[in-house]
Amino acid sequence: MEMLTSLYIFMLAVFLGYQLIVKIPPLLHTPLMSFTNSISGISLVASLVAAGADYGRTASLLGCVAVTCATINVVGGFLITDRMLKMFRKKENIVTGG
Repeated sequence: MEMLTSLYIFMLAVFLGYQLIVKIPPLLHTPLMSFTNSISGISLVASLVAAGADYGRTASLLGCVAVTCATINVVGGFLITDRMLKMFRKKENIVTGG
C-alpha cells in the first residue's frame, strides 16, 4: 500500500510539474532555470546525506548514483542558464585602427 501511495504522489507531481512548465511564458524561462538549479542543489545535498549515511550497501550505492545524477543536473543547468543569459547581453562594437 505504501508503494502505491508513493507511486500516486509521484504521478501527481509529474502531472502538476508538466502543467506548470507548459503555462510559463518564454520570458520567464531563464529565472525558472535558476530556480530549478537551486532545487537541484538541494537534491544534491540530500543525495550526499543518503550516500554517506550507514543505511546499508544498497542505499549507499543508490546514493552514489543520485549524487552523480544531481551533480550532472546542477552543472548542466548552470551552463545552460549562463548560455541563455549571454543571448541577452549587448554586443560591443570593436573599432580597430584610428
